[in-house]
Amino acid sequence: MAFWWPLLVLGFAFAICRFLLMLIPPNVPSIDVDASDMLDDGNHTKENSFIYIPSKRHTDKVQCYEPATMKYLGYFPALEPHEVQEHVAHARKAQKIWAKSTFKQRRQFLRILLKYILEHQELICEISSRDTGKTMVDASLGEIMTTCEKITWLLSEGERWLRPEYRSCGRSMLHKVAKVEFYPHGVIGAIVSWNYPFHNIFNPMLAAVFSGNGIVIKVSEHSSWSGCFYMRIIQAALAAVGAPENLVDVITGFSETGEALVSSVDKVIFVGSPGVGRMIMKNAAETLTPVTLELGGKDPFIVCDDVDVPHVAQIAVRAALQSSGQNCAGAERFYVHQKIYSSFVDEVVKIVKSVTAGPPLAGKYDMGAICMQEHSERLQSLVNDAQDKGAEIIGRGSVGNIGAGAVDQYFPPTVIVNVNHSMKLLQEEAFGPIMPIMKFNSDEEAVKLANDSKYGLGCAVFSGSQQRAKQIAAQIHCGVAAINDFASTYMCQSLPFGGVKESGFGRFAGIEGLRACCLVKSVVEDRWWPLIKTKIPKPIQYPVADNGFELQESLVEALYGLNVWDRLRALVNVLKILTEQNTHSGSKRRSD
Repeated sequence: MAFWWPLLVLGFAFAICRFLLMLIPPNVPSIDVDASDMLDDGNHTKENSFIYIPSKRHTDKVQCYEPATMKYLGYFPALEPHEVQEHVAHARKAQKIWAKSTFKQRRQFLRILLKYILEHQELICEISSRDTGKTMVDASLGEIMTTCEKITWLLSEGERWLRPEYRSCGRSMLHKVAKVEFYPHGVIGAIVSWNYPFHNIFNPMLAAVFSGNGIVIKVSEHSSWSGCFYMRIIQAALAAVGAPENLVDVITGFSETGEALVSSVDKVIFVGSPGVGRMIMKNAAETLTPVTLELGGKDPFIVCDDVDVPHVAQIAVRAALQSSGQNCAGAERFYVHQKIYSSFVDEVVKIVKSVTAGPPLAGKYDMGAICMQEHSERLQSLVNDAQDKGAEIIGRGSVGNIGAGAVDQYFPPTVIVNVNHSMKLLQEEAFGPIMPIMKFNSDEEAVKLANDSKYGLGCAVFSGSQQRAKQIAAQIHCGVAAINDFASTYMCQSLPFGGVKESGFGRFAGIEGLRACCLVKSVVEDRWWPLIKTKIPKPIQYPVADNGFELQESLVEALYGLNVWDRLRALVNVLKILTEQNTHSGSKRRSD
């Protein structure tokens, strides 16, 4: 006790000091970002307040509008290939400087961003809402919380996972030290989707910059207005830490712009559809550029017969309607055990009927608009196909007071039953607020139904028995799984995110996503240099002796033999051969 008592006192004192240090606020400077041109104050001029009328695509301009109202927001240039190459060249020059930055400087960059986000949550969410039609709550969940979680994880653990990682050396290299080192790729190109414009920019940017890279982000033509503002935040934070200009850039345009980016960078991260993902792979193959593809999903939501039905029903509706169903990891197929099927459906219908969709900034609405033009028509065609094959709509939410020009931008939340896998609604990614609910009779059937899809991004499994839920989830072919929850895997930013099958490959987020921004280098060095050095044994030095193979055969047996006696016997033979070789060499020198 006399020995341990001082150690306990020191440990307690250390913990108290750590706690007191936590109470001291960090010195994080504030940044000023001009947002005066982004706010809807009701004083628009005629030029920028008319209702946007869809027309044929302008090849030189990206036209921007509010999906919820179809109000015109402005336009941005559609960059040509040579302009993209110039942006990448500037980022490459800046990256060579940033690669030498310290982790302390990189953490300060993250803290500045975090401080700005916390102080301007409403502004960030309102801009996202205007550009994509989502509600403020949906924006907070999908834009703010996820991004803040990623920043705090990088602050806490990022440096740890980018430091050299020491590995075992094996039996033949006991005198060596083996490690893995992580170096920045250079310039990463990210082509991101429109559904979460703030987070989809910050997600690859944070990992790229923290790992020492530059990054050029091609934002979707459906979210360019917000994306270019969010770039201002990044630029201000980079300037505050003395980072070189052009380290991070946001570019706008159409497919030609994206193609030029793919052929110009050192690594590609893409979030989008399988069709576009295939084209990106084809273009990247020309330059052997590595790619990470997140291509959406058709995630199953499995409900066993031993759950708390009202509790799970609330989660199910959120899983389907978050951001009007325009969610990569949203639940799109609902499989419910037959014993609780009726009660679950009744509970879900009751909730969905209480949901009202409408312009999120014009009133209190539960759900916002559909972002892309004509997507509501596609959603209706999926429902029509299902109804033609026997499905039945049993519950719908309502649509509030919307302008005549924006009617096509809304799709009421819909519950549909009597569905099966012959319907397009159960096979194609809907990306909308539709809940197809299907019965299952056994856990084996649930697994079979869940795996009957070309997608494999994620799944959610609910059961009163956690072990049962885990056993079901373990059999589902996907990249992420939530047990008795929905999308919780993404909020654990230490975890990788990505899918299998047509949901893509590679991972972003987590340790794997952070290291995916790096070139991985294996390094071996002498453990006791210069006392012990690698020396080639005489029998296998050139010219190779007659007993060279005999030495190698015995050496392999000594290192890897299945029992200790065989290994000792082989070791004796190795020593004998080396001794004889040295004796022979000595005799030869004396005779000479």
